[in-house]
Amino acid sequence: PARMVLPALALLLAAGLLHTQASPPARSFQLDYEHNCFRKDGAPFRYISGSIHYARVPRPAWRDRLLKMYLSGLSAVQVYIPWNYHETLPGVYDFTGNRDVEAFLDLTAELGLLVILRPGPYICAEWEMGGLPAWLLWKPDIVLRTSDPAYLAAVDSWLHILLPKIKPRLYQHGGNIISVQVENEYGSYYACDHGYLRHLLGSFRALLGSEVLLFTTDSTRAEELHCGTLQGLYATVDFGPGSNVTEAFGAQRCVEPKGPLVNSEYYTGWLDYWGEAHASTSAAWVAQGLEDMLRLGASINMQVSPFLQLTSLPWPGADYKDQYKPVTTSYDYDAPLSEAGDPTKKLFAIRTVISKFQPLPVGPMPPATPKYAYGWVALRKVSAYPEGCTAPAWHCSTGQHPSLSWQYADLLDVLDVLCPSGPIQSQFPLTFEALKQAHGFVVYHTQLPWDVLDPATLAAPPHSICDRGYVMLQKEYQGTLERDGPTTLNVTGRAGDTLDVVLENMGRISFGANTSDFKGLLGNLSLNSRPLSNWLIYPLAIDTTVQQGWPHAALPESSSGGRVGPAFYTGTFETPGIAWDTFVKFPGWSKGLLWINGFNLGRYWTHRGPQQTLFVPGSVLHVGRPNNITVLELEGAPPTPLLLFLDRPLYNRTLGRSTAATE
Repeated sequence: PARMVLPALALLLAAGLLHTQASPPARSFQLDYEHNCFRKDGAPFRYISGSIHYARVPRPAWRDRLLKMYLSGLSAVQVYIPWNYHETLPGVYDFTGNRDVEAFLDLTAELGLLVILRPGPYICAEWEMGGLPAWLLWKPDIVLRTSDPAYLAAVDSWLHILLPKIKPRLYQHGGNIISVQVENEYGSYYACDHGYLRHLLGSFRALLGSEVLLFTTDSTRAEELHCGTLQGLYATVDFGPGSNVTEAFGAQRCVEPKGPLVNSEYYTGWLDYWGEAHASTSAAWVAQGLEDMLRLGASINMQVSPFLQLTSLPWPGADYKDQYKPVTTSYDYDAPLSEAGDPTKKLFAIRTVISKFQPLPVGPMPPATPKYAYGWVALRKVSAYPEGCTAPAWHCSTGQHPSLSWQYADLLDVLDVLCPSGPIQSQFPLTFEALKQAHGFVVYHTQLPWDVLDPATLAAPPHSICDRGYVMLQKEYQGTLERDGPTTLNVTGRAGDTLDVVLENMGRISFGANTSDFKGLLGNLSLNSRPLSNWLIYPLAIDTTVQQGWPHAALPESSSGGRVGPAFYTGTFETPGIAWDTFVKFPGWSKGLLWINGFNLGRYWTHRGPQQTLFVPGSVLHVGRPNNITVLELEGAPPTPLLLFLDRPLYNRTLGRSTAATE
């Protein structure tokens, strides 16, 4: 019997050995409080990451941008998920096309990048309402980002849809997501509701499990770290170049005495606001700050401008810093990878610093995407061409240009097309939210109740124009009322004359104040202090209508009106056999929006700046067939409307940085 025990024991040991060899060690990503580091699969680890927003990058460009980030030496990318991008209406979800976040995450894994996930529910990101859906405000008394039961019910419903898509992609389950942020910079919000954070912690744990690393991000201010942190969520900080690195991480140590040092938002640039100078940050300054942090062993994610971005209409948000400050369409705030995905000198400066601390991936950096300056394109009322030019291809003094034909229509003449369900009658104005209108424009229509032979003051209560109102009397443009700007106009007219206000949403507040940013006419207009009433209200579905082919599918008759006030210009042009990235300039135009082939390319505002061009990805252009252009000009087109296609962006009427840098 003893002799039989030894062979049996040997067989058991062999079976155990085979089992050990067949089963790889468990994947893990954990905090090591003893050695102040992360541990990945048991080994000390630190990440160098960059932010990217899949929602702001055309899907055909995802691979190119991620590959450039990987070859920059980054080991991870930080990915935001905007709730309102996916749940556009309560219970209505969209994860298709550019919204296919699972496909994006799978692509990051394919390219060997780890992921730091920021699913919100609030993400900031200079995105409309910080990613929160506007339909939350259908309940006017809801208190966002707090323990308000109505808000928590909506959050829980969303998380139960989103997080099951995330769980299989966690690192512990064989995926590449190493950590997940809960909320974002909550300490900067007025509410300071730790019960809300505890609720989120419980929801994330219930849906993602106990092993995933959950964290928060806040500034280095003590009061914000107090309100934005919670036991069970690892506290990280954010700060930019020029900060005292030792002091900044000292703030983190006040709330996390042990564990890895982490800067979750290292600012490689800064955002642009309409009407202010274009922001830029020195590449040397950014590189030095990065090196200082890496020498301390810190993990870093490079943030605003996120490592690479594009445009964000209709999703750009706004800050509130003593006044409403809407951000520009472009999200390229002097980023290491440009709006068009081009490597810059700042990128190579960052790459050089990274090479001092870890090997760079083998392989050359992919080149800049090709650009084409298509040149001047004349926009003409109805079907006309510049004098001496003929269709379909024409040559003028400026060189060869695409062919073009144009139609024109005042916005007020096509309300039946833009609001097919017809107007809503109301004694007094209703907000966008009361109308269940998320973005874009609403027209408020009434009539003068009496003769106004001497100039009378048309006025709005303070802060009730959210955000710009284009005033038309008898379809003639009178001027603009503006949030934190002019709120009165002098008008004259006869009883029964039509008064229309085209109200524009410039983006809901994403940072700096209560994010319950209602849009539209929040108070009633008055004429010489007497309130106006009996309104017809038209919620406009402009974006949807243009995407469906209007006006190219059914061109309107040309308007007899002038070129002042809200009006559409439409036309077509053909490219010379290529579809390369380009930038559109609007010389002499005022303010409006551009669509090409139904794709909303964003808002231009040449008078305010700093952004003077809109980026046009080559992926939206056609080769061999006409490209449809639609322009909605809100205040006034130039006497000779022209568009200029360039191979680089313009800021403050000065050529921006070159399209690419070379190492």
